[in-house]
Amino acid sequence: MTTIPTPRQLFNVEQVEAVLRPLLAVERPWQILGRLDEFVATIHDDRQGEIHPSAVVTGPVYLAAGASIGPFALVEGPAWIGVGARVGHAAYVRGGAVLGPGAKVGHCSEVKRSLLLNDAKAPHFNYLGDAVVGRGVNLGAGVKLANFPAFEGTIAVAGEDTGLRKFSAALGDDVSVGCNAVLSPGTIVGARTVVYGGAVLRGVYAPDMVVKVRQGLEPTPRH
Repeated sequence: MTTIPTPRQLFNVEQVEAVLRPLLAVERPWQILGRLDEFVATIHDDRQGEIHPSAVVTGPVYLAAGASIGPFALVEGPAWIGVGARVGHAAYVRGGAVLGPGAKVGHCSEVKRSLLLNDAKAPHFNYLGDAVVGRGVNLGAGVKLANFPAFEGTIAVAGEDTGLRKFSAALGDDVSVGCNAVLSPGTIVGARTVVYGGAVLRGVYAPDMVVKVRQGLEPTPRH
């Protein structure tokens, strides 16, 4: 039987920004999204950081001193962007996103209703929908965290119904995901696990593993 890790098993809670720790005080990783909704509902507009003149920022956005929103980015509040966090060129942050200190959402990446903990990175052409991303996680270019299943009904994880129609993934601290991988709705990856580029994941993956992809290549002479 697959064991579903708790948030404390996925994340080093003591190293999370104090204001964000209550979001992790639940039993199941997907329950963090409910806490996230409650948190962003309390955000008041407070823009202390740097906003590029070409960026568009709407709604209540907390932008800490030392954080930045780059050229042609679009941030739709409510959103919370911590110290040193960066929203890069042409990035899109929406739907109640929280970016912890040092987190990065880079060129043409989109984040919707997700929590990125300290120093998590979605730097190039990424999509994160209804996700929880741990400290120091790095997503390679083109990685997608898919939040909406192909069939009707709620999302299950290891046979347990989350009760949610939208939930993509929970990635433990220091997970690394290679380019163009896709994490299907209801995926949980344990801390420090490495996922090869091009993988398509579904289900629960243990910590400290390497998830490999084997594909057949057949070079043939040109005619």
